[in-house]
Amino acid sequence: MVAQPSARERLLDAAEHLAFTQGVAATPVDVILKQANVAPATLYAHFGNKEGLIVEALRRRLTRWDQDWQLEVDAATTAQEKLLAVFPALSRYRSGPATARWCAFLSVAAESPHPSQLLDEALRSDTELLIERLHELAVPVVGIGEAQGLAERLALILTGVLGMMLRAADPDKVIADGHATAKTIIEATAVSTTP
Repeated sequence: MVAQPSARERLLDAAEHLAFTQGVAATPVDVILKQANVAPATLYAHFGNKEGLIVEALRRRLTRWDQDWQLEVDAATTAQEKLLAVFPALSRYRSGPATARWCAFLSVAAESPHPSQLLDEALRSDTELLIERLHELAVPVVGIGEAQGLAERLALILTGVLGMMLRAADPDKVIADGHATAKTIIEATAVSTTP
Protein backbone atom coordinates (compact mmCIF):
# COMPACT_ATOMS: atom_id res chain seq x y z
CA MET A 1 0.00 0.00 0.00
CA VAL A 2 1.35 3.39 -1.03
CA ALA A 3 1.45 5.98 1.73
CA GLN A 4 -0.42 9.21 1.08
CA PRO A 5 1.66 12.38 0.98
CA SER A 6 1.72 14.36 4.21
CA ALA A 7 -0.43 17.46 4.58
CA ARG A 8 2.72 19.56 4.17
CA GLU A 9 3.61 17.84 0.88
CA ARG A 10 0.03 18.15 -0.37
CA LEU A 11 0.14 21.88 0.31
CA LEU A 12 3.44 22.22 -1.55
CA ASP A 13 2.08 20.16 -4.45
CA ALA A 14 -1.06 22.29 -4.59
CA ALA A 15 0.98 25.50 -4.54
CA GLU A 16 3.11 24.23 -7.43
CA HIS A 17 0.15 23.00 -9.41
CA LEU A 18 -2.02 26.08 -8.92
CA ALA A 19 0.12 29.10 -8.07
CA PHE A 20 2.91 28.31 -10.52
CA THR A 21 0.52 27.63 -13.41
CA GLN A 22 -2.19 30.25 -12.76
CA GLY A 23 -0.13 32.81 -10.88
CA VAL A 24 0.33 33.44 -7.17
CA ALA A 25 -1.95 36.48 -7.03
CA ALA A 26 -4.65 34.72 -9.05
CA THR A 27 -4.66 31.70 -6.73
CA PRO A 28 -6.55 32.29 -3.46
CA VAL A 29 -5.51 30.42 -0.34
CA ASP A 30 -8.87 28.64 -0.14
CA VAL A 31 -8.29 27.12 -3.59
CA ILE A 32 -4.90 25.80 -2.48
CA LEU A 33 -6.43 24.44 0.73
CA LYS A 34 -9.19 22.69 -1.21
CA GLN A 35 -6.72 21.13 -3.67
CA ALA A 36 -4.52 19.94 -0.78
CA ASN A 37 -7.55 18.81 1.25
CA VAL A 38 -6.34 20.50 4.43
CA ALA A 39 -7.71 23.02 6.90
CA PRO A 40 -6.40 26.61 7.10
CA ALA A 41 -4.77 25.85 10.45
CA THR A 42 -2.57 23.24 8.74
CA LEU A 43 -1.20 25.80 6.29
CA TYR A 44 -0.49 28.28 9.06
CA ALA A 45 1.11 25.63 11.28
CA HIS A 46 3.52 24.53 8.54
CA PHE A 47 4.22 27.76 6.65
CA GLY A 48 2.86 30.70 8.62
CA ASN A 49 0.95 32.16 5.66
CA LYS A 50 0.54 31.95 1.88
CA GLU A 51 3.86 33.66 1.25
CA GLY A 52 5.63 31.15 3.49
CA LEU A 53 4.06 28.35 1.45
CA ILE A 54 5.18 29.94 -1.83
CA VAL A 55 8.72 30.45 -0.51
CA GLU A 56 8.93 26.81 0.59
CA ALA A 57 7.50 25.63 -2.74
CA LEU A 58 10.18 27.66 -4.54
CA ARG A 59 12.90 26.17 -2.33
CA ARG A 60 11.67 22.64 -3.02
CA ARG A 61 11.50 23.43 -6.71
CA LEU A 62 15.07 24.77 -6.71
CA THR A 63 16.31 21.60 -5.01
CA ARG A 64 14.67 19.46 -7.69
CA TRP A 65 16.03 21.67 -10.48
CA ASP A 66 19.51 21.56 -8.96
CA GLN A 67 19.39 17.75 -8.85
CA ASP A 68 18.23 17.42 -12.47
CA TRP A 69 20.85 19.88 -13.65
CA GLN A 70 23.62 18.09 -11.74
CA LEU A 71 22.58 14.75 -13.25
CA GLU A 72 23.02 16.22 -16.74
CA VAL A 73 26.37 17.80 -15.81
CA ASP A 74 27.56 14.45 -14.43
CA ALA A 75 26.44 12.64 -17.59
CA ALA A 76 28.30 15.03 -19.91
CA THR A 77 31.74 13.90 -21.07
CA THR A 78 33.44 17.14 -22.16
CA ALA A 79 33.82 20.53 -20.48
CA GLN A 80 31.69 22.18 -23.18
CA GLU A 81 28.94 19.56 -22.82
CA LYS A 82 28.94 20.13 -19.05
CA LEU A 83 28.52 23.87 -19.62
CA LEU A 84 25.67 23.23 -22.07
CA ALA A 85 24.03 20.66 -19.75
CA VAL A 86 21.64 23.32 -18.48
CA PHE A 87 19.56 22.84 -21.66
CA PRO A 88 19.14 19.05 -21.46
CA ALA A 89 18.49 19.60 -17.75
CA LEU A 90 15.63 21.92 -18.63
CA SER A 91 14.14 19.22 -20.86
CA ARG A 92 14.57 16.63 -18.11
CA TYR A 93 13.00 18.93 -15.52
CA ARG A 94 10.00 19.70 -17.71
CA SER A 95 9.31 15.97 -18.09
CA GLY A 96 9.24 15.49 -14.30
CA PRO A 97 6.54 16.14 -11.72
CA ALA A 98 6.96 19.93 -11.52
CA THR A 99 4.20 21.91 -13.17
CA ALA A 100 4.44 25.47 -14.42
CA ARG A 101 3.79 27.40 -17.60
CA TRP A 102 7.40 28.56 -17.56
CA CYS A 103 9.89 29.38 -14.79
CA ALA A 104 8.18 29.61 -11.40
CA PHE A 105 10.92 31.92 -10.14
CA LEU A 106 10.50 34.37 -13.03
CA SER A 107 6.74 34.17 -12.67
CA VAL A 108 6.79 34.96 -8.95
CA ALA A 109 9.38 37.72 -9.49
CA ALA A 110 7.16 39.31 -12.15
CA GLU A 111 4.22 39.27 -9.73
CA SER A 112 6.27 40.64 -6.82
CA PRO A 113 7.73 44.07 -7.62
CA HIS A 114 8.44 44.64 -3.89
CA PRO A 115 9.06 41.20 -2.39
CA SER A 116 9.57 40.67 1.30
CA GLN A 117 13.08 39.79 2.43
CA LEU A 118 12.12 36.10 2.69
CA LEU A 119 10.67 35.97 -0.81
CA ASP A 120 13.53 38.02 -2.25
CA GLU A 121 16.04 35.55 -0.78
CA ALA A 122 14.18 32.61 -2.33
CA LEU A 123 14.09 34.32 -5.72
CA ARG A 124 17.76 35.32 -5.58
CA SER A 125 18.81 31.77 -4.69
CA ASP A 126 17.71 30.60 -8.14
CA THR A 127 19.71 33.33 -9.90
CA GLU A 128 22.74 32.68 -7.70
CA LEU A 129 22.69 28.95 -8.45
CA LEU A 130 22.39 29.64 -12.18
CA ILE A 131 25.22 32.18 -12.40
CA GLU A 132 27.57 30.41 -9.96
CA ARG A 133 27.27 27.01 -11.61
CA LEU A 134 27.56 28.41 -15.13
CA HIS A 135 30.65 30.36 -14.03
CA GLU A 136 32.20 27.28 -12.47
CA LEU A 137 31.50 25.22 -15.61
CA ALA A 138 32.74 27.99 -17.93
CA VAL A 139 36.22 28.22 -16.38
CA PRO A 140 37.58 25.02 -18.01
CA VAL A 141 36.11 26.07 -21.37
CA VAL A 142 37.14 29.74 -21.65
CA GLY A 143 39.39 30.43 -18.67
CA ILE A 144 38.85 32.45 -15.54
CA GLY A 145 39.03 35.81 -17.30
CA GLU A 146 36.04 35.17 -19.58
CA ALA A 147 34.03 32.80 -17.37
CA GLN A 148 31.89 35.40 -15.58
CA GLY A 149 30.89 37.23 -18.75
CA LEU A 150 30.07 33.96 -20.50
CA ALA A 151 28.04 32.75 -17.52
CA GLU A 152 25.98 35.93 -17.59
CA ARG A 153 25.37 35.66 -21.35
CA LEU A 154 24.33 32.01 -21.01
CA ALA A 155 21.95 32.94 -18.17
CA LEU A 156 20.44 35.57 -20.46
CA ILE A 157 19.94 32.97 -23.20
CA LEU A 158 18.33 30.55 -20.75
CA THR A 159 16.02 33.28 -19.44
CA GLY A 160 15.00 34.05 -23.02
CA VAL A 161 14.27 30.37 -23.59
CA LEU A 162 12.08 30.28 -20.49
CA GLY A 163 10.21 33.37 -21.64
CA MET A 164 9.69 32.03 -25.17
CA MET A 165 8.27 28.80 -23.75
CA LEU A 166 5.19 30.87 -22.83
CA ARG A 167 4.58 31.76 -26.44
CA ALA A 168 5.92 28.85 -28.48
CA ALA A 169 3.85 26.02 -29.88
CA ASP A 170 6.83 23.69 -29.40
CA PRO A 171 8.78 24.36 -26.18
CA ASP A 172 11.23 21.55 -27.03
CA LYS A 173 12.24 23.44 -30.18
CA VAL A 174 12.76 26.58 -28.10
CA ILE A 175 15.09 24.65 -25.78
CA ALA A 176 16.96 23.18 -28.77
CA ASP A 177 17.34 26.65 -30.32
CA GLY A 178 18.61 28.04 -27.01
CA HIS A 179 21.09 25.16 -26.80
CA ALA A 180 22.36 25.89 -30.33
CA THR A 181 22.64 29.63 -29.61
CA ALA A 182 24.54 28.98 -26.40
CA LYS A 183 26.91 26.60 -28.20
CA THR A 184 27.67 29.30 -30.78
CA ILE A 185 28.38 31.86 -28.05
CA ILE A 186 30.59 29.42 -26.13
CA GLU A 187 32.59 28.52 -29.24
CA ALA A 188 33.02 32.18 -30.24
CA THR A 189 34.19 33.06 -26.73
CA ALA A 190 36.58 30.11 -26.64
CA VAL A 191 38.10 31.15 -30.00
CA SER A 192 38.56 34.74 -28.82
CA THR A 193 40.44 33.54 -25.72
CA THR A 194 42.77 31.17 -27.57
CA PRO A 195 46.29 32.65 -27.71
